[in-house]
Amino acid sequence: MAEFLELLFDVPALGPLTYRNDETRDASFGRRVVAPFGNREKTGYVVGESDSCGLPLERVKRVGRSLDDEPLFDESAVELARWLAGMYFCGQGEALAAMLPQAKGTLRSSRGALAGRGSLAEVEDVEFEERPLELSDEQRAALDRITRKRSGLDYLYGLTGTGKTEVFLQAAEATLAEGRGVIYLVPEIALTGQVVEAAARRFGESCAVLHSRLTPARRLAEWRRILRGEARVVVGARSAVFAPVRGLGLIVLDEEHEATYKSGSTPRYHARQVAMRRGATEGARVVMGSATPSVEAWSLMEGGAIERLPLTRRLAGGAPPAVRIVDMRQELGPISRPLAEAVRSSYAEGRQSILFLNRRGFSYFFRCGSCGKELRCPNCSVSLTYHKDRGSLICHYCGYRAAPPGSCPDCGSLDVGWAGFGTERVEEEAEHIFPGMRIRRVDADSTSKAGELEAAIEDFREGKADILLGTQMVAKGLNFPRVKTVGVVLADTSLNLPDFRAAERTFALVVQVAGRAGRFSPDGEVILQTYRPDSPVMRLAAAADASSFYRLELEARKELFFPPFSRLIRVVFRSKEKGRASASARDFASLLEPRLPEGAELLGPAECPLGMVAGTARWQLIARAPELGPLHKAVGSALADYRPRSTVRLESDVDPVSLM
Repeated sequence: MAEFLELLFDVPALGPLTYRNDETRDASFGRRVVAPFGNREKTGYVVGESDSCGLPLERVKRVGRSLDDEPLFDESAVELARWLAGMYFCGQGEALAAMLPQAKGTLRSSRGALAGRGSLAEVEDVEFEERPLELSDEQRAALDRITRKRSGLDYLYGLTGTGKTEVFLQAAEATLAEGRGVIYLVPEIALTGQVVEAAARRFGESCAVLHSRLTPARRLAEWRRILRGEARVVVGARSAVFAPVRGLGLIVLDEEHEATYKSGSTPRYHARQVAMRRGATEGARVVMGSATPSVEAWSLMEGGAIERLPLTRRLAGGAPPAVRIVDMRQELGPISRPLAEAVRSSYAEGRQSILFLNRRGFSYFFRCGSCGKELRCPNCSVSLTYHKDRGSLICHYCGYRAAPPGSCPDCGSLDVGWAGFGTERVEEEAEHIFPGMRIRRVDADSTSKAGELEAAIEDFREGKADILLGTQMVAKGLNFPRVKTVGVVLADTSLNLPDFRAAERTFALVVQVAGRAGRFSPDGEVILQTYRPDSPVMRLAAAADASSFYRLELEARKELFFPPFSRLIRVVFRSKEKGRASASARDFASLLEPRLPEGAELLGPAECPLGMVAGTARWQLIARAPELGPLHKAVGSALADYRPRSTVRLESDVDPVSLM
């Protein structure tokens, strides 16, 4: 064992530190150790060993005990952490800590494959057999294109129900037959349990599942099974992209367009970028898939950088549903007359309906008719949402609560009221319009306890409910053969956000929700309710005309110099004192602006669209340029020289998915 160790710690902007090994010499590369750090002890990661040291021995502290009997990571993981730290402006230890499972204490054994997956038994009605299913000609062609090369980028593009999952699974089997391993990424484990079950049935004990519902100890046990080569297929959400799969040969990125693949905390990595990095450095195939690709992915397909593999035919006998746009300016209440008629018709046929609205609560907009006063959260830059069942006004960002006023708090007028509607209001309206029908509401308020979401979904699947009403929880990853009608109660919600991705998100959401109808029959119907019926986004989403939508969106992005025609780096400054946040943003801008490369520009500094969250002021600046390299170097240089004001926190985000 070596006398000196190089340790990384989970702290910002810090590289390896040198320590002396303890007398027992039980610490070595790839293990976690307890070591003195400042005036306390902290977990460190051993990333280097040496028998010599260029420092005086009296200045070199000794490590304490080792936490692991066997290595937790290898040199390739350390190299990936270095890349992650450089790419996303964080410490190497922060990057490595984000990659590894977090568990305290030493773990010597692994107990049980597929730990914890019993709570995720959302099995799709299309049964996934332990044996491969017979593929259609389109599926076979796609699989052949994927497996004919050992590495590279492919995109499986097809509407819901066209058999993407089976192609992914058979590509995984082919990769295993080559003696190589597989990582299968899904955006949210809780909403894609059928993929977990399919992989479990297909690959048995050689499959490991990594997700947040596992206890830290069981997650670490699964990690060690992967390290030892006992698990060769890993299924999981975003962080599973770091799984230490031996001889990695395939990474699947299912529902590639989903924003949940982007980390919201340091390091702010995107699983797609990490997957492409691992594919390039480890010689693995990277296969993405979605019915609604991100604009960046579509652009890469159009340019030939990613091969597009189309699937066009629904395999269970279904057909694309008929979509009808309803102008809500001509309607009263959240459920239009055409939608009510469609739900009643489906019920009369013994079929089911889904009502989708991406907003919780009863109502989300209080306004005084006399003075125009709006009720907003005192801690955040958002309107308060009225929850009738709790009798409270609630902020969905910081949790602030208040009693609803009977009169205007500014002018005292009684001419006050609520506008807009959330799932709670729609549920009340539906109970009035559809007496006798069984309604299940699925949102963050009604499914806050463990198992409630799964129970609601299973009840609907078994026909114990006639209408499923919910937020994004019902928009993706679910498959119900009895559903005929899908109502998008208000399609404008995401379209009105001040973000350049608003149109993309709205198009994707409408197309994904529409995909819940007609999966198994040719008579599915979708009612698309909107206050903007003439919007190109609504018309093209209703027609599922992806090529026209992406063409128009790319033209707009090019004109406005937004991705994929530019790369962005966003820097956010947060402080309890608004003046300090704004001043810090201006300080940084003055450092950065003269360093920007030719063709780059700086947007801001300006207050964030959500200028206040949980009592914290937020200011931002956005640097953009045609290429990332020179821009990244300029921002990195400014960050290295910047000294933040006291009480100000800085967050840097490369390729942000949201500018809110």
